[in-house]
Amino acid sequence: MKKTVTGCSVEEAMHLLGGRWRLLIVSYLVDGPQRFNELRRLMPGISQRMLTLDLRALEEAGLILRTVYPTVPVKVEYSLTEDGTRLEKVVAVVKEFGLWLKDRDAQAVEERQASPEFVV
Repeated sequence: MKKTVTGCSVEEAMHLLGGRWRLLIVSYLVDGPQRFNELRRLMPGISQRMLTLDLRALEEAGLILRTVYPTVPVKVEYSLTEDGTRLEKVVAVVKEFGLWLKDRDAQAVEERQASPEFVV
């Protein structure tokens, strides 16, 4: 992993978890192990390549575990490691913030629609 510019702990965390998909992947793994295609179904906007790259980066960082079962066809599951479970609190806070944002945006739309200047 690249060095951070400022040495700030927030920058360090964002370097690993930043981007569109990584924290979302972790959020689905908080609920339990998932197979690759299950993750793809949960995140229809992610490409196979991006999911693979992000899973590898999280695995390399020691946050997720890739378990391969010797079956035909091969079964691969991803789960959080002990270090990865430390992200459960981060996921909870981001989820709470996201719910607040959605509520705030919905209220803003209602206020605009209720204003006398609003024309359909």
